[in-house]
Amino acid sequence: MKVREILNKVKWDGRMDFDQLEVVYLHRGAPNDLKRIYGREIVNIGTSFLSLSLKAEGAEIPHHRVIKILYEGEVLFERKK
Repeated sequence: MKVREILNKVKWDGRMDFDQLEVVYLHRGAPNDLKRIYGREIVNIGTSFLSLSLKAEGAEIPHHRVIKILYEGEVLFERKK
């Protein structure tokens, strides 16, 4: 599954809480070049970018920078290195 498909599945599945979603992405300059955001910070799941709330650092994250997606600690997606 692609990043967008996984995020939309969690967002629109009434049995899942989007706030429990965690996205780890490549962010150069951050410790280990990785940052984390949570579902509550994502305001739009675009075709190639995630748009974040104003409280989150950075306005958009390209899907190709997403390294891992977790839901309640369970890995739903992990990019192969």
